Amino acid sequence: MSVLDPVVGDYLLAHCTPADELLRELADETRRATGGAAGMQVSHDEGALLTMLVRMSGARRAVEVGVFTGYSSICIARGLPADGRLLACDVNPEWTSVAERYWDRAGVAERIELRIAPAIETLRALPAEPHLDFAFIDADKAGYPAYYEEIVTRLRPGGLVVLDNVFLGGRVFDPAFQDEDAVAMRRMNEITAADDRVESVMLPVRDGVTIARRR
Repeated sequence: MSVLDPVVGDYLLAHCTPADELLRELADETRRATGGAAGMQVSHDEGALLTMLVRMSGARRAVEVGVFTGYSSICIARGLPADGRLLACDVNPEWTSVAERYWDRAGVAERIELRIAPAIETLRALPAEPHLDFAFIDADKAGYPAYYEEIVTRLRPGGLVVLDNVFLGGRVFDPAFQDEDAVAMRRMNEITAADDRVESVMLPVRDGVTIARRR
């Protein structure tokens, strides 16, 4: 999903490092296999941003909440060093089975541990001390505040958490939308802006991305 004008979106894609053949194949299979749900997949420019952020931050231990068919997982794992690890959290074994095939083809399967369980349970079971370097949240919107809290307390100083869909298709801008997702995302946006444990920036990348860095 994107709130960008399609002309702008196309221009952005034409002026960043292009996706390789494997990522293009994954995007095509996702469209065929998941139908209308394919919009949940990150765009290539957002995936490239994830890879760059992981590399620039020197991350070694990462968490992803919301795997879908694995595009963003590949982008994150490619940014990790050879001994880096990504904990990938999801509840859908059908969609993540596609992810696992492509992780293997991409040569990053050994860096990724998939947990099929409610993400909040997986996160709460992690060691309590700060040890995470990078996190990407792109799952059920009502769960964002809880996921964020569990992750931020475990982020090392300088660690990053990236939140996707913070514009929610533009619904966060219009108070007429009072559905659960819109209310939760507005709350999430207020939380990150006011959280003195982090410094944060919200960017108009596709459907809105917030990047928060642990102080």
